[in-house]
Amino acid sequence: QVQLVESGGGLVQPGESLRLSCVGSGRTFKLYAGWFRQAPGKEREFVAAISWSSNSPWFGDSAKGRFNIARDNAKNTVYLQMNRLKPEDTSVYFCASHGGTGSVTDIGSYDTWGQGTQVAVSS
Repeated sequence: QVQLVESGGGLVQPGESLRLSCVGSGRTFKLYAGWFRQAPGKEREFVAAISWSSNSPWFGDSAKGRFNIARDNAKNTVYLQMNRLKPEDTSVYFCASHGGTGSVTDIGSYDTWGQGTQVAVSS
């Protein structure tokens, strides 16, 4: 069983950057590691994902051009670098491990989730 622990959230001003980390313990990420976010009153949405073997990335519309995703296999860690943050990026960000089947952008494809880390963007 993989356990995931996110860190790196906080309060920043618009235009600033944050880097989130997610460390996996136990069995390693299977195929993909993903980041999702959920704002109050909204559904959880896909942000980014990365192939654990090929390093290929995927990005949701909100992340394209501003966010980057990377992984360190040796450390079982996936990172989300968030640049040019906007107030609408304010959310709880969750790391997740893909269950082996289904689309990398589909919440239902992920079977292990972290507890989330809060990101707030405000002036």
